[in-house]
Amino acid sequence: MRPLLLAPALALALGASPALAATIEVTIDKLVFSPANVQAKVGDTIEWTNKDVLAHTATVKGGWDVMIPAKSTGKVTLKAAGAVDYFCRFHPNMKGHVEVAP
Repeated sequence: MRPLLLAPALALALGASPALAATIEVTIDKLVFSPANVQAKVGDTIEWTNKDVLAHTATVKGGWDVMIPAKSTGKVTLKAAGAVDYFCRFHPNMKGHVEVAP
């Protein structure tokens, strides 16, 4: 066996499994993020699907700002643990919350 192939095989044999990143889906419909509260892990991706005819954003003050065009999607990969609140810059009454575990 080549050394490059040995490490993953050894990790699996010892009971360790590679961490798989997940995609968390959030729908935007009628000016609402649904679900409004999600739990994720560092490395996961949140993907927003905008069903509205208006553009939206998923914005964290001092953090990410994802543009989500009408009838389209936008996404962000989570890089740090913690809790963040986000909102739409165009419609500030639209709010969401993400709990990011390490």
